[in-house]
Amino acid sequence: MEPRSFTRLFDIIHHQNNNFPQPAAFADKIDGKWRTRSTEEVVELADHFSRGLLKQGLVAGDKVAVISNNRSEWSISDIGMLQIGIINVPVYPTISADDFQYIFNHAEVKMVIVSDQELLDKVNLIKDQVPSLQSIYTFNEISGAANWMEIVETGKTSNEDLSSHRANVKPEDMATIIYTSGTTGRPKGVMLSHSNLVSNVVACEERIPCDSGDKALSFLPVCHVYERMLLYLYQSLGVQVYFAESMETIGDDLRDVKPHVFTAVPRLLEKVYDKIVAKGSELTGIKRKLFFWALELGQEYDVVGKSSWYHAKLKVARKLIFSKWQAALGGNCKAVASGSAALQPRLARVFIAAGIPVFEGYGLTETSPVVSVNCFDNDGLRIGTVGRLIKGVDVKIAEDGEILVKGPNLMMGYYKQPDLTVEVIDEDGWFHTGDIGIFQEDQYLKITDRKKEIFKTSGGKYIAPQVMENKFKESRFIAQLMVIGENQKHPSALIVPDMEFVKEWAKRKGHEIDVNSPEKSEAFVQRLQQEVDSYNGHFGNWEQIKRFEICPQEWTVETGELTPTLKLKRKVIAKKYDHLISKIYG
Repeated sequence: MEPRSFTRLFDIIHHQNNNFPQPAAFADKIDGKWRTRSTEEVVELADHFSRGLLKQGLVAGDKVAVISNNRSEWSISDIGMLQIGIINVPVYPTISADDFQYIFNHAEVKMVIVSDQELLDKVNLIKDQVPSLQSIYTFNEISGAANWMEIVETGKTSNEDLSSHRANVKPEDMATIIYTSGTTGRPKGVMLSHSNLVSNVVACEERIPCDSGDKALSFLPVCHVYERMLLYLYQSLGVQVYFAESMETIGDDLRDVKPHVFTAVPRLLEKVYDKIVAKGSELTGIKRKLFFWALELGQEYDVVGKSSWYHAKLKVARKLIFSKWQAALGGNCKAVASGSAALQPRLARVFIAAGIPVFEGYGLTETSPVVSVNCFDNDGLRIGTVGRLIKGVDVKIAEDGEILVKGPNLMMGYYKQPDLTVEVIDEDGWFHTGDIGIFQEDQYLKITDRKKEIFKTSGGKYIAPQVMENKFKESRFIAQLMVIGENQKHPSALIVPDMEFVKEWAKRKGHEIDVNSPEKSEAFVQRLQQEVDSYNGHFGNWEQIKRFEICPQEWTVETGELTPTLKLKRKVIAKKYDHLISKIYG
């Protein structure tokens, strides 16, 4: 095998083709059946797409926006653009038409490719307000719309030599502009070069325990740099990528594909865990006792300091109980890469104890993205941390605790916003992440909070909400929670109950509960107060939640309380529930 000498993103698929071509480089589920594309087919389609784009008059430096679900067409068109110097501008399908308009105009996109009718309608609403936009194409076949395969077909009739175009693309050239979803204000365009992302791919290879021919399931948004970098990483290792049908079919797709690796965000892992526990609660007799014995054993797991007696019990638990968990994820899982937000340590403990290796990592769009990540090799795992730094990346902790990053993965800057770039990259080249952290044992990075989210009470005490929120969400009664109380006498919380569990609890206890207004059930409110009191014990007196109000509707991306990467939009939530906050603080 030739050494990993690729320097540009489109080199990676050729590296795969030359060394370990796959019969299923990419696979999509069409009408209930998996359609696979070999590495050779992918390369051929990408080349046709490149030639088709050139025939359309697009040139190096032009921008094309892609708004789509995860699918092989996304990656094929990405390769086709990049190898002729066209800049891929991926856009979240879930943002507003107004944000589409802003991004298209800011990036001056010449072409937009969407996956389906709904997104096409959204783009058509604002296309006349985008002077640079020349054409719109779709991945799905939609009556009356131009399909991306038309570009491929025109490319087939061209004899254009792509080698000179590839040669003109330098590793330091911009490959993509990724507009951050942002919890406030207009999105910023993060410029990433080929070498930014390639450096991250190469540095992460040793952290992912996969071999050529292994399978990955892809379902996190590919417009996010986290999933996208991993798609390049899978290509570099010869891992076959199966694109999930939808977020709703993940359970079936996991059992069907039996992947060796996939990525997840904490909210997803929380939901998986809650479903498993809910099923365990339905058991009776010895089976129920065994289930909760195994669960408690798993919650005690740690990498270091556990006795041989503990590991003997864990072996029994894995055989009797946890093997069923593994089967639900396909039975082959070597790694689940968790990122985007802080993972509850208890979840990492339980899943790793169950033989499902959940490895938490840390990064930002501006760092392409990975800065550090856990793994099993060389004592590389510490639960509650985001692992050791990857090769080539430096981190120092500023005097105020902020994490500063430097390395080949650091962005080129914010597109057309040099003033914002100098705000985050200092004169010595250190990127100020806005996250607060420490090094545990001098080598494992631990994130303690977001700098912008830490607030003071009126008594001058600092509150780190993210740490508290993660702890309180360990309660089976609590699905989501936001700590509030800036400049107030004490912290309080807005709580979204886990209504599936609450309904089951109410039925067991013989309580009547209105799922749309659970706050009207005195018995439930009292029980929730007990949970809050219990978890308050983990915090200092000044940090404890003194009052809470219940929000009956789940916070989602669609209803506007979460970013596309499932982070809380704190200002949006505070505004939406201002009446409840006023009730708390009078």
